[in-house]
Amino acid sequence: MTIHSCAVFCGSRFGNDPAYAESMAQLGHGLAQAKITLVYGGGHVGLMGAVADSALKAGGRVIGIIPTFLHQREVMHQGVTELEITPDMHTRKARMFELSDCFAILPGGFGTFDEMMEIVTWRQLNLHSKPIIVLNVKGWANSLIQTLDDAVAQGFVEPETRGFIQVCSDVDAFFALVPSL
Repeated sequence: MTIHSCAVFCGSRFGNDPAYAESMAQLGHGLAQAKITLVYGGGHVGLMGAVADSALKAGGRVIGIIPTFLHQREVMHQGVTELEITPDMHTRKARMFELSDCFAILPGGFGTFDEMMEIVTWRQLNLHSKPIIVLNVKGWANSLIQTLDDAVAQGFVEPETRGFIQVCSDVDAFFALVPSL
């Protein structure tokens, strides 16, 4: 499978470690260099803004998808290649899904978790077979990964379904995975 576009789900905050923003800058630059379109939530704040800014600075194509209520708060990124405004969060996620060949789960909070779980659930329901990769920068997702593994051990998730989620520890490892997809 050739990857032409990648949705990133990540925080609208920077988190407590500068390594998160540094990794997002590296990821955005790498996507642009690989000619992979970045599809993301359309904001200019936090890690979302960092990955978009880096991709744009490196000459990449960036598509932002932002719901009306966030657009009205003026948190959208004015400099993206394309900006789509959706009526709500559900439509935003569906549109990001439509435009993307793979999904990168990056450091973030509840919104990131929501996006990840929905895309994994859609895969479990055979609505797609697109790769899902957790970029576990500085171990931010260790507890999340353990929870997924616990759900398998406790009989709530099939091991095959858990296998839909690949995990890598840094941006170099992410790009080592992408060509093999």
